[in-house]
Amino acid sequence: MSLDPQVVAYRATRAADDVPPLYTRTLAEARAADLAAIRAGGGAVEPVHEVRDTHVPGPAGDLPVRVYRPAGDGPLPTLVWFFGGGWTLGSVETSDGICRRLANSTGCQVVTVGYRLAPEHRFPAAVHDCHAATSWIAGHAEEFGADPRWLAVGGDSAGGNLAAAVTLLARDAGPRLAAQLLVYPNTDQRSRPTPAGGPEDPLLFNRHSVDWYRGHYLADPADAADPLASPLLAEDLSGLPPALVITAEHDPLREEGERYADRLREAGVLTDLTRYPGMIHGFFAMPGAFDAAGRALDQAADFLRYRLCAADPAAGAEPVGPPPTGPGRPGAHADG
Repeated sequence: MSLDPQVVAYRATRAADDVPPLYTRTLAEARAADLAAIRAGGGAVEPVHEVRDTHVPGPAGDLPVRVYRPAGDGPLPTLVWFFGGGWTLGSVETSDGICRRLANSTGCQVVTVGYRLAPEHRFPAAVHDCHAATSWIAGHAEEFGADPRWLAVGGDSAGGNLAAAVTLLARDAGPRLAAQLLVYPNTDQRSRPTPAGGPEDPLLFNRHSVDWYRGHYLADPADAADPLASPLLAEDLSGLPPALVITAEHDPLREEGERYADRLREAGVLTDLTRYPGMIHGFFAMPGAFDAAGRALDQAADFLRYRLCAADPAAGAEPVGPPPTGPGRPGAHADG
């Protein structure tokens, strides 16, 4: 399928404005441009009942976290969210729009973690920061107003990679997780040639982007073989929490994200996979630019409500009632 008409318009605007690729800029420039682009495409800022900034202990010092709490008394199911940005860009600010919308649309609490960035802090610093923050929230649930029985992790792009890695660590060392939300995740860090079929589009996320981020994140190319860097290479994916994997048709990470969903299913993990036709990497964070982003965010909210908020503690870990219909059903492809 060709690019969605809204993506075509987005690309034309970038061409007219002569926007240089992030990988041609300095780190400071790229970090500022990434935040500006996400804010421009994020749409209206949704008010949330309570938003507060705090810190949790990390392996090398305190980590900033932002808590988004919808109205409601008592402990709430909680999603711990890891922002995207190739482990190099991003902050709690770049995921603000996603976290606000998910908190409002699910009734769950959302906590985003400011993990350490590369190249200042290379792999596996971010992985261990994210696991430490998740463990702290689970272990101090009363402080956060969280229900530790219904805790999920999620993230987009590099954040999806980190969420997948955290599930591997949590399976063996805790805490118990009830769900994982992986949005166009990096799952295989091994370098490979650009696919045939034409030059890379410098106006969109491409293989040059992937290589640039990987070069900042991995101190040694051999680190790509570590399952905490490349979850797709983990020998055993059994025992992981139910997953929703969202991919975009025109994304160099699409194949590895979908292969990871396949491997989760093969390991017996309840897994929903949806590919959004015509979409590009990064669309999930831009509901102000792409209608499909709103649909994907709604699908993510449906998944989280079902896995976290429809659960009956007296009945065990499984939610009550049928799973969500529409694009969230296993194997479904939105708009296709």
